[in-house]
Amino acid sequence: MDNKRRNTLKASAAGVGALGLAPFVITSARAQSKVTWRLQSHYPRVSTSFEGSLRVIANELERRTDGGFKIELHGSGEISSAVQIFDIVKRGVVEIGGTHPGYHLGDAELFGLYTGVPGVLQSPWELNYYTKRLGLEAAVNEELRKQGMFAAALMAYPLELLLRRLPESDQGLGTLKVHSAGTLLTYLNEAGIAAQHVDGAELYAALSTGVIEGATWGAAQGALSMKLWEVAKFQMRPALALVNDVLLVNMKAFEKLPQEYQTIFTNLVQERYFVRTQEYLLGEILATRTGVDDFDVQVTQFPDYIAERLRLASRTILEKEMKKGELAREWGEKLANFAAELGRPVL
Repeated sequence: MDNKRRNTLKASAAGVGALGLAPFVITSARAQSKVTWRLQSHYPRVSTSFEGSLRVIANELERRTDGGFKIELHGSGEISSAVQIFDIVKRGVVEIGGTHPGYHLGDAELFGLYTGVPGVLQSPWELNYYTKRLGLEAAVNEELRKQGMFAAALMAYPLELLLRRLPESDQGLGTLKVHSAGTLLTYLNEAGIAAQHVDGAELYAALSTGVIEGATWGAAQGALSMKLWEVAKFQMRPALALVNDVLLVNMKAFEKLPQEYQTIFTNLVQERYFVRTQEYLLGEILATRTGVDDFDVQVTQFPDYIAERLRLASRTILEKEMKKGELAREWGEKLANFAAELGRPVL
């Protein structure tokens, strides 16, 4: 380029800056970068959080990048099953996965705690605090970095048990077959309930045909969006656990993004974790009202003998998590100390 041409370009850029607008050299990265990521979700498309969590993030990311960064959403089973999401993100088959850490307990020492230990915390804000303020998620990401990934929590929410029928007695618990995942499988089994995993896309059919007689799929909103109340009428409370759903991100894909996109993405998912948690709490109130009024749902307390079994199972689960390694012991102790501060000693 000759000196005259170079000087003309410099003058043009300076003139734009004088008007209070960003010089063209700053915005050129966004203008030239068009990125599309694929996201495999464990949510079926009909799930309330497919739209309320993932679609909102995809739409807002596209808006904040002026259409430069798009996420193509895939519902449960479209590219892989829920339990395969960790693996396909790690291998770069997809750039990002929306999942529940309980599906991947063998892949990271802290995933059992990141999921949310059943029966320890009782309000979503408590899990927010443990995850972000006390630093659990940062510790999770130190672990995941070795596998070329990082995680960001999507929301904290209550996980409740929905049943087709109530057990008639303590002795009847063992015949009560229910769907769950991760640590909750062990938790329910410890309490005497026969827990097993069913893929989300198959949950309605399994319930309606009696293959299972109950399920944990979020709480009231999960039951409403998945139409589970058509075939199961008993919504059991209090919640079995407060849990995190998360995004898993392939680090190589993330590092290829322009710096501006990296910043927009990380800021957005941090922001959405707290906003979506609060949205979900309001949604629970409204969905429960719909269930009672329109589907004859019965919101039911656990009988004392089940509540006591669950209390004992909670301690057992936390102790088992803490035996997984030094990291798990450290963060299990932090969780136990936090619960004690709240007036609910668990160890």
